[in-house]
This record gives sequence, structure tokens and C-alpha cells, in this order.
Amino acid sequence: MNSVFRLLLLSSAVLVLFGCGNPSTNSQSPSNDSSATTVTANQPFSYDDYADVLATYVDDQGLVDYQSLQANREQLDRFVASMGAVSPATYQSWSESERLAFLINAYNAFTLQSIIDQKPLKKSIRDIPGVWKWRKFKVAGDNKTLDNIEHNTIRKDFNEPRIHVALVCAAISCPPLRKEPYTGNELNQQLDDQVDKFVVSPHGFAIDKDKRKVFLSSIYKWFGEDWVKTYAANDQYTGNKNQKAVLNFLSGYLEPSDKDYLQKGDYDISYLNYDWSLNRQ
Repeated sequence: MNSVFRLLLLSSAVLVLFGCGNPSTNSQSPSNDSSATTVTANQPFSYDDYADVLATYVDDQGLVDYQSLQANREQLDRFVASMGAVSPATYQSWSESERLAFLINAYNAFTLQSIIDQKPLKKSIRDIPGVWKWRKFKVAGDNKTLDNIEHNTIRKDFNEPRIHVALVCAAISCPPLRKEPYTGNELNQQLDDQVDKFVVSPHGFAIDKDKRKVFLSSIYKWFGEDWVKTYAANDQYTGNKNQKAVLNFLSGYLEPSDKDYLQKGDYDISYLNYDWSLNRQ
């Protein structure tokens, strides 16, 4: 056997040994194959799993059976994974209301998952280290924290202050968690319904005309600036510009007599104590 022939045989053996001789034999993990996990425009996004979770574990007051959800979490985990599988291009192809509904659902679903990841369950979401600033979730191909979703994405990209009655931070004083997902087609109606529910809630709003006091959720103190762009009111109501904008907004959901009372401005504004206890059944 001449030296050239021996060299050819040796080269072939090396190629076979390291898997380089036939590209079709190379292995690739399915998790690295974007076509196996990415939701494209040809695959409509489904809220079915999330709808089942909400219908099963959330009651009419918006309280959650976290213990049962923790023991039967497969649908929630599957839904959370599906939100990460949406491609950025698909997300951008949706209408504004579809994108906003998707992000609200993401925030609320990630919050539910954060709660049930704790064993035993915490008494308050604030007992979970880094729940808003450190813990990351994959959404539409990007890794985001809850704070990033709320402050750097929703509040930045959408002029919609009603999101503050839809994003639920798992506390008693939060707005109630809906028993259904938000959807692009029904988003406006759903957000209005959330405002209606929060206005009559003891955690959202109250008027004491005898004491000339108006009580607001602390949410309106923390995020009052979000109402100014659309609801600024200079000549009516009382308080600073943020407070006047909030009151102008809320007036659209009140009885005429209460609306008239707010517009006259003869009252003081106070903020309700915020109960951070877990919104559990």
C-alpha cells in the first residue's frame, strides 16, 4: 500500500470519527431549532390554556386558589412557555390592542407563576426576593422582568392608563384578576369593565361628602402621571395636575351626582392604605 493511499484512508477515518464527513449526520438539540418552538404568523396564538387556568382557579372576587393551582400547574407552565415562543416579528405584526392584551396577560400569568413557585406559599408577593426586578421571563423572544414589562414596555409604548386596573400584583388591594384572558377584540370593553369594578371596590375609590374627603387607591398616586396626557383638567377638580387628571378620568365612570361633586373641587384627597396580603382564596 503506497503512502498516498494510506494518507487518504487516514483522512477518511478522521472525518468519520469527528462527524464531519456527512453533514446530514450532525445532531442538533430541538431546543436550538427555532422552527420547532417559535410561533409564527401562520400559527395563531392561543389563550386556551390560560383561559382554563383563570376559569378554574380564580373566583368572582378575583381571588386565586393558589394551593390548587400549585398542585396542578401544567397548563399555566405550558401557557407561559408559549408566550416565549412567539417570535418578535409575529408580535410586531399584531394590532396595538392585540399586543397590549398579550403583554397584560403575560404580566399576570408570570405573576401567578412567581407565586406558585414558592414552597410554601408566601404571605405576600413582596416576600419573594427580586420578583419584580430580577426574575426574568421569556416573552416574544426577549427576556423581561415584571418591571420591564410594565414600566419599560407597556407604559412606554402604549398611552393607556387603564392598564393599571388590569395588571394584577397578587395583592388584596390590587384590582381584581379577571376570570378570562384579555383579547385584542375585547380589550377596550374589558378595561372599562375593570375600571367599573375598581371604582366600586373598597380598595379603589370612595367619597365621604360629610367629611369632604375623596379617597383614591395608592395606584393613582404611584402612576398618576400616566393620566395627564389624555385627561388633563386645569379648571375643575382639586389637587395637583396628576390628581386632577385621575379625577377627570374617574368621573366618566361615576354617577352624575358624584361626577358633579368631584368637578366642584370642594374636598381633600387621601390615599387608601394598600394591603399587600396575597390575593388568595
